Amino acid sequence: MTQPRIELTLTWAEGMAQVPRAAWDELAQPSPFPFLEWDWLALTEESGSACAATGWLPRHLLAWRGDRLVGAAPFYIKGHSGGEFVFDHVWAEVAGRLGLAYYPKLVGMVPFTPATGYTFLVAPEEDRTDVVFRMGREVLHTCWSLGLSGVNCNFVHPELPGELDPLGFSVWEHQGYLWEDQGYASLDDFLARFRTSQARNVRRERAGLAAQGVRVEMIEGGDISPRLMRLMYQIYVRTNAKFGPWGCKFLTRAFFEELVARCGSRLVLGAAFRAGQGDPLALALFVRKGDRLWGRYWGCFEEVRHLHFETCYYTPMTWAIERGVRLFDPGMGGVHKARRGFVSSACLSLHRFLDPRMSGLLKAHIGEINELERAHIAEMNELLPFA
Repeated sequence: MTQPRIELTLTWAEGMAQVPRAAWDELAQPSPFPFLEWDWLALTEESGSACAATGWLPRHLLAWRGDRLVGAAPFYIKGHSGGEFVFDHVWAEVAGRLGLAYYPKLVGMVPFTPATGYTFLVAPEEDRTDVVFRMGREVLHTCWSLGLSGVNCNFVHPELPGELDPLGFSVWEHQGYLWEDQGYASLDDFLARFRTSQARNVRRERAGLAAQGVRVEMIEGGDISPRLMRLMYQIYVRTNAKFGPWGCKFLTRAFFEELVARCGSRLVLGAAFRAGQGDPLALALFVRKGDRLWGRYWGCFEEVRHLHFETCYYTPMTWAIERGVRLFDPGMGGVHKARRGFVSSACLSLHRFLDPRMSGLLKAHIGEINELERAHIAEMNELLPFA
């Protein structure tokens, strides 16, 4: 006689410490997206980066069948929009004009990480459509019960919008960059696709940096020393300071100091050295999983012409080609990325306001907003250097 199936139950955890590491990673490890793994998320909390004091109060949604974890998604209750890289301040202004409180709100994403891949993790034996729907419904119920204005999920995997559409989520498109290895044998092979003048500019930039006695190397995982990570933190602070109130300094020293021990197999550092000097003059932190690479943080102790391009683009591209990395996300911003071969495409966020007036305004205008963003993406791709 067939045993009746155990009912799905949904619970909330107030931090990754309340979630069994092995159970979470059984769901997260098969994903090509490394930032949803237990250690990365837990370290953001343990280091004091994503916590109540910084406005990122963890509330993670868990789906269980008995004592087996079959679904999971990280969420945070937030009283601001900092560190999200989805600039929803305009909606906060609209809410204010309507006499509504926009904060607190619920946010689903990897903190401070504008990289596409956030999703609801679901065990492969489950009916994903059903589990995601139930989790999404629980999210909305919790927003109602806690008095939150609504929920947004940022930089989502492309499958999630369709799965949450029955619950009334709206899709907002945002321009982002991506480089794809199309079978290149070398960086020169990639540059062969460029217009002659553009390829000449890249080679001139690289030669000019080398003539100043600067070389860039990629340092992987276990070869990354504690000193390099301490310097990486200093650079992270310096870079954020340049942006003043628009900076995004949430990660603490403890995060960087523990990162190699916790996530070392995923890490790569781009390090620029000047001949005769022991410490790097610039560092860039990358995260790799399988055939994908993400550029996360960069900065320098000395301003050198073309240093950024070599440390963040050309040397990582060369390394990616040699290591079989197919996709390279260099991070947000910078029109100079397009001129160096990074193609623009849409990154997606999902939004659901509980107030019917806010919901109506969002649905009425999001189509036009997305059309404008698609036009911007097309403009960025007109800058591509390809012949």
